[in-house]
Amino acid sequence: MLALLPRLRRFATGLARDTARADDLCQMTVERALRSRQQWQEGSRLDSWMYRIMRNLWIDEARAETRRGQTFLDEDAGVAVGADGGQEARAQLSDVDRAMARLPEEQREAVLLVMVEGRSYKEAAEIVGCPVGTLNSRLVRGRDALLAMLGDDL
Repeated sequence: MLALLPRLRRFATGLARDTARADDLCQMTVERALRSRQQWQEGSRLDSWMYRIMRNLWIDEARAETRRGQTFLDEDAGVAVGADGGQEARAQLSDVDRAMARLPEEQREAVLLVMVEGRSYKEAAEIVGCPVGTLNSRLVRGRDALLAMLGDDL
C-alpha cells in the first residue's frame, strides 16, 4: 500500500485540484482501505481497488459539500503540481491544470486514469464503474477538449 501512495496522491490532486484536499482524500482512502481490508479479494489488483475507494470517497465528499451549500475552490488554487521544475514548466503545468479543471468530472477522471496514471481502458472503466466504450468516449472527448484549450502548448 505504501508504494501506491505517490500514485494515489497524484490521482487525488487531479480530482480535488487542491493539494490540501488531495492529502485529506488520500488519508481517507488509506483509512477506508485499512478498515475494509477484508473486502479486498486476494489476487485482484490492490491499486484498482484503492483508486475505486478514492473515487467513491471523492463523489461522497462532493455531494456532501454541495448539500452544505459550499462551493469548490477556485480553479487557480493548488496549481503548484510539479513545482520543482523551471518557471516555464510550472507555467505550462499551470495551464494544463486549469484546462483539466475545466473538463467535466467524468472526462477528467478518464484522462487522469488512462493518460496520467497509465491504467488500461478496462481497468479505468472498472474503477469508474462504466462500460469500456463509455470510458473510451469520455477519454476521447476529454483529450480533444484539452487539445482545443491548450492548442500548440500541449
